[in-house]
Amino acid sequence: MMKMSSRLLCLAMLSCLLAACAHAPRNPLATWVPSKNYDERRANLIVLHFTEEDSVEQSLHTLRTRNSKGPVSAHYLLGRDGHVYQLVADRDRAWQAGAGSWGTITELNSASIGIEIDNDGQSPFPPQQIDSLLVLLDDLCKRLRIPRQSIIGHQDLAPTRKPDPGPLFPWKRLAEAGFGRWPDNTDETPPPNFDPWLALRLVGYSLDDRAATVRAYRNHFRGDSATELDEQDSRILYALTRADWTHQAK
Repeated sequence: MMKMSSRLLCLAMLSCLLAACAHAPRNPLATWVPSKNYDERRANLIVLHFTEEDSVEQSLHTLRTRNSKGPVSAHYLLGRDGHVYQLVADRDRAWQAGAGSWGTITELNSASIGIEIDNDGQSPFPPQQIDSLLVLLDDLCKRLRIPRQSIIGHQDLAPTRKPDPGPLFPWKRLAEAGFGRWPDNTDETPPPNFDPWLALRLVGYSLDDRAATVRAYRNHFRGDSATELDEQDSRILYALTRADWTHQAK
């Protein structure tokens, strides 16, 4: 009986030790023989969302518990006053992007940092909120070595499912601060062989549902929800992909 009690006590102590070390790099059950051949999950995209809720308090509750479709989270939440909340560590995978794709990336949760912006989906974004976002983007891009162009919206990667951050989001202001992609010259006429659909793919969009993709692109680059491309779109897409198109067309 004494031996059994001692064994149970040891197991209980080991269980407590494992629980305490659940997030530690070393497992107490194993001999630590470190290798230098590894790295942590490294994000190479930042995905922007709007919360589509009524307050930052409501959003904090949703992002820390669950909504009607199950648990969701994000790495950061930006209040309308510019306050920054962090909910998930940068190295960890937040449940924020869901199904979708951007270029060749299909597992967006593993490849991205998610930033929720407190906004009901119908209101302008306050200047102080965007100022705070720019500071956060600068920090993340520098510290995590994320390319400054690699800032997209949730709708960009999931055009059939998501509308955020919506047509009111000031993408041009972000671009003026050096974040995201934006056309530098829309006066140039594309060459005769220019294909706007190929250009959309070069930017990163999926063409699985072309109307949804155009709506996502127009929300981002023209601030409306049209589902058809026009001549101005061809000029914008050519400006966005000029270098890629020249290489692709050769």
